[in-house]
Formats: sequence, C-alpha cells, structure tokens
Amino acid sequence: MAENKNIIYSLIVTIVNRGYADVVITAAREAGARGSTVLYARGSGIRADKTFIGITIQPEKEVVLTLIKKEFVKDVINVITDKAGLTEEGRGISFVMPVTRTAGIPGGDQDFGQV
Repeated sequence: MAENKNIIYSLIVTIVNRGYADVVITAAREAGARGSTVLYARGSGIRADKTFIGITIQPEKEVVLTLIKKEFVKDVINVITDKAGLTEEGRGISFVMPVTRTAGIPGGDQDFGQV
C-alpha cells in the first residue's frame, strides 16, 4: 500500500498495565511529544483471567494516545518501547495509525485525504 504524502500527523496508541501510563507519557515527552491522553480500560487477551479467593480479577489497562507529527514517530515510539519495557512479554503494546483529519489543534481543521 502506498503511503499518503499528505499525512502530517500520526497517532501512537500505547496500551500498558494500570500504573504505567506516566512512564509512557514521560518517555514520549523526552522524545519530543507535547502531550498525551490517558484512557482507562479493561484487558481481554489470550491469557486466562487471574483469580483471587475465587473472584476473577480483570486486568486493568491504561491506553495512552499521543498525537504527533509523523516525522517524530520513530523517535517517540522507540523511546516509549525502551522506557516502558515493551520488548518484554506482557508489558504492553504500542502501534501507530495515520491521521487523515484533525480539528481543535493549532492550524485548524485539516483534511489530509484518504489513506
């Protein structure tokens, strides 16, 4: 698939265990991101849910959304991966999505076309 040259922004989505969002945000800022948004979530994966005295414990997650200019994505995701330990199994995941339209950020409402 050809890359759309009009894309200016990318969204880095990082999902980590509850309590690790600050590590991700600090790492992203160190690499040049200006800010992030944290959402709280409940995980559901291939591993069996843990139990404590017969009560199922749902894994709590934090989803960190970082909107960034696409030229900074590699640096930011590399620092997030390193600082949050995402190369270790079970620590979390991070992925990047192209952003085709923005509103509410400096520069105004922009449409960058379809991906």
